[in-house]
Amino acid sequence: MNSGYKRVTANGIKFAYLEQGEGPLALLLHGFPEAPSIFRHLMPALASAGYHAVAPAMRGFAPTQVPADGSMLMGDLIADANSLHEMLKADSNAVIVGHDWGGFATWGAAAHAPERWSKIVVADVPPVRFYERKAADPIQIHKNSHFYFIQMSVADQLIPVNDFAYFDWLWMHWSGIVPGFDSAPDRQAGKDALRAPENLRSGLSLYRQNFPAATFGTDRWKMGTLLAELPTQPTLYLHGSEDPVVDHAILGDIISALPAGSDGVLLQDVGHFPFLEKPHEVNQRILRFLET
Repeated sequence: MNSGYKRVTANGIKFAYLEQGEGPLALLLHGFPEAPSIFRHLMPALASAGYHAVAPAMRGFAPTQVPADGSMLMGDLIADANSLHEMLKADSNAVIVGHDWGGFATWGAAAHAPERWSKIVVADVPPVRFYERKAADPIQIHKNSHFYFIQMSVADQLIPVNDFAYFDWLWMHWSGIVPGFDSAPDRQAGKDALRAPENLRSGLSLYRQNFPAATFGTDRWKMGTLLAELPTQPTLYLHGSEDPVVDHAILGDIISALPAGSDGVLLQDVGHFPFLEKPHEVNQRILRFLET
């Protein structure tokens, strides 16, 4: 899909992005270790529904520029999304869709610039206020082991071994049990986005800079402060029943905390990649939500 990338400079970063369709902007933000191709099923559906679907490669992820200052802080990811809205000449009818780290950025972009985004879709990353529910559960700690492993400098050396076998393991660990689901092309795209050492450093810096050991879990944790407020716009929250990253039992509480017009769905037998594992169902739910 790389040959189809276009370019735009936003928030001082030269972004590469894929696009389909015309109409109000639908900005699609991917996560780690992913690429814009995770939205390859959703983009044509949005285009057919009358949206200008745009999926940028995140800052630091090839072929988007590595930030000169190396910053992968949440404040920059939020500013990237809102600047892309401006540089793509979008209006208040724009919608934003985020997954994984793109989901965190979506929570923040929508809350900090509500005038830009009419509706929100987030998959598999609840608002940060819900992460403390099982933070001390040994099973949950084990499931989220990548948070702790990536903090270590040796991760830079170990992750690329055997063609980024660790990323293969992450995808398998996070995936659900959908028959016939083949993550190989999307795993490859994620590897290619982080294959160069400077890109890998950027990807790992998402965890190192936003979950610093000295402040994470305290009232000085900057990402927690930035994402403390929820969006005021109608929001659709999607979560896979087999996603190991967060306990899905909190879904009801998440929906209750969201503003009027919001909804949430627990996708059965789906893991951390709903846009790929059950694209037809996910597309239908998103389009139905955007139409209301």
